[in-house]
Amino acid sequence: MIKESFRKYLEEAIGSDDALVAFSAFDSPASVAVRRNPFKDGICPEGRQVPWCSHGRILPERPQFTLDPHFHAGAYYVQDSSSMFVGHAFRHILKDLRVPSGRPFRVLDLCAAPGGKTTDLAASLREAFGDAFILVANEVMKARAGVLADNVALWGDPNVVVTSDDPSAFAGLPGFFDVIVADVPCSGEGMFRKDEEAQKQWSEDNVALCEARQRRIIADVWPSLARDGVLIYSTCTFNRYENDGNVRWTADELGAEPLFRDDVLVPGNGVIKTELGYSLVPGHVEGEGQYCSALRKKSDVEWREIKARGMRPSKASAVPKGLKVSVDRDVTVRMKGETVTAVPAVISADLAVLEPQLHVIAAGCAVGVMKAGTLVPDADLALSIMLDKDAYPSAEVEQKTALAYLHRDAIMLPDSPKGFVLVRYEGLPLGFVKNLGNRCNNLHPQSRRIRMDVNRNR
Repeated sequence: MIKESFRKYLEEAIGSDDALVAFSAFDSPASVAVRRNPFKDGICPEGRQVPWCSHGRILPERPQFTLDPHFHAGAYYVQDSSSMFVGHAFRHILKDLRVPSGRPFRVLDLCAAPGGKTTDLAASLREAFGDAFILVANEVMKARAGVLADNVALWGDPNVVVTSDDPSAFAGLPGFFDVIVADVPCSGEGMFRKDEEAQKQWSEDNVALCEARQRRIIADVWPSLARDGVLIYSTCTFNRYENDGNVRWTADELGAEPLFRDDVLVPGNGVIKTELGYSLVPGHVEGEGQYCSALRKKSDVEWREIKARGMRPSKASAVPKGLKVSVDRDVTVRMKGETVTAVPAVISADLAVLEPQLHVIAAGCAVGVMKAGTLVPDADLALSIMLDKDAYPSAEVEQKTALAYLHRDAIMLPDSPKGFVLVRYEGLPLGFVKNLGNRCNNLHPQSRRIRMDVNRNR
């Protein structure tokens, strides 16, 4: 049952007629959509194209993603079609921006878990700028940050840096970022069709609490945005307090120019234009809901070079001389404990600035672990787009064997040489095994293994 107070809030935000359409849709089933990874040659489930995302597909029904090896290889990401609108706004903003001379383009995804928007931003940045970008994906909650790091690893872009910090930590990087995407925690009206508890827990008091928290988050991170940089602000809620109201507050209190006063995106397809942004509401669109706006910073905090001198040094081990890391581009090789990591050279200087300021969970690509003088390849290397495809012998396997591998069962590759072998499914790397001849040691991570019975559910 829709609460009367929520009815009032939605009617205030989008008008009575549009709200009536939305009310009739809240009890209908949630939609399902995926977004293809344009930098992997995998197969994506078929469906109708998402109007605002060329790589997005709205599916007729929810398939068993767990039993699709392409999903585990990062060939696509399961993401609500409404939330893909943030990526659409981001790509529109990028049209008027250029890579600064002498450094990569810098973007912060502030509230990034579980990784849908992060992977969308990464693909858009790589399509626009090639290797010349760095994307910091942040999640303050440690458990969710681990999920984010896993999904970033599956996506495979080495220019993404995963951090876990409160937004206030970024104030130590004044003027550092060219764009900040803030999909801030909200009252969750866009979860009504997925989670019955979201409707039950909704209240005017919670809206007010979220409104205040969102302002604190934006104010805390604001110093790290360069002058003339762009903040993309989004929520998965519909009321005007958490949406247009907070955009107006940011413009007035922090010094910014709203960019979406006019209908610059001209999306159509059921997207509702609000005073300062766009609202996607069930019944009007097939997704679960999203609000999106953008502002250009006009306050006088400029980017300044941050010197690493005097900051706490990163704890690192010496890299073994002559170590080969099996990647296809210029990288900085680092070692912490026994783990060897390759960081694209283009982001190495920026990472040296970020590490003393933030809690960096992952950066570049973990390429392996040194054991008894041998580099045991890491699963992330197989999934990375910078893997040198000829560095290891590979074995093409059929679906049954691929699922057994992902289930972390013992598999046999009698036609493959002994040693480390890259397992592929329909040409797409899944991970590594160590082939002993009569059997293989499965190197798929325990934390990522399929837990269901793959034989019974196929």
